[in-house]
Amino acid sequence: MPDDEVPAPLESALLAYQDADFLDSPDGRILRILAEYQEPMARFRRERIQDTVVFFGSARFHALDVANKQLQLLDNTGSVAPAPAEEQPGESTDLQRKRAEAAVEMARYYEDARTLARMMTEWSMKLPGRRHRFVITSGGGPGIMEAANRGAWEAGGKTVGLNILLPFEQRPNPYITPALNFNFHYFFMRKFWFAYLAKALVIFPGGFGTMDEMFELLTLDQTQKLSKQMTIIIYGSDYWKSALNLEAFADKGAISPKDLDLFQFADTPEAAFEILKAGLIANHLGGAETPRTEDPIPATPEVSAQELLGPDIAKTRSW
Repeated sequence: MPDDEVPAPLESALLAYQDADFLDSPDGRILRILAEYQEPMARFRRERIQDTVVFFGSARFHALDVANKQLQLLDNTGSVAPAPAEEQPGESTDLQRKRAEAAVEMARYYEDARTLARMMTEWSMKLPGRRHRFVITSGGGPGIMEAANRGAWEAGGKTVGLNILLPFEQRPNPYITPALNFNFHYFFMRKFWFAYLAKALVIFPGGFGTMDEMFELLTLDQTQKLSKQMTIIIYGSDYWKSALNLEAFADKGAISPKDLDLFQFADTPEAAFEILKAGLIANHLGGAETPRTEDPIPATPEVSAQELLGPDIAKTRSW
């Protein structure tokens, strides 16, 4: 290379935190994990969320009116006056009909979750304090998750959705409070946020995902890894006792008989509400229900520590 030849000028390198290739790489994984801890924490603080009541359940259950409509379309497939073309389900099969009938049966749980979430939110909004208590939280998707967020929304309260990136079945439902609409890549960080703020848990009928979440929280409670008293309700005793024989765990020595006291069954929103209210009052409200006498919780976001006290170090410039 001739002595008088110099390389072409270089473009300025990206700042590390602006380098998408690095952030998406294995080397950036620790930063992604930290982001899924710190960013939700900052939002929960700004939205004045103190604690939550978590609803788990199937993503595949529909509201009763939706399930009834699907069954009605199957019943009317061969009618003289058929449904509009865009609503035609095609030929009805035994499997389609069986699933449509099951959808109507299971829609009861959607409506019960919606009712219970509304009851809980109406009650919690009357509690004293400068932060939102026992905020209804779900996995943020359709089905029972939607029903929980919908009931809280109908009551006029804030409600949290902890979504996860999945290839199907997971999309944010429209009833989540927009500022509390989260999306996670890592299952374990999403589960952390389910557990960290929760003071109660309601497990509605569901499948693998619901059982995974239920047993994870039961294990944390059983092993006393939760530094709080958790009220846990398994909703729908007929469904769960046909799907799982939890008493057999104790009978065979896999768990202690007293572990069966970690949860209670409920079959109506009213019964579940009374269990939740009693547990939350006893464990987290000092044993007494005190009505709100002060001003409502401010609608404006909570200021950060730096906004309140000033920056702890001088702000740096970025050009």
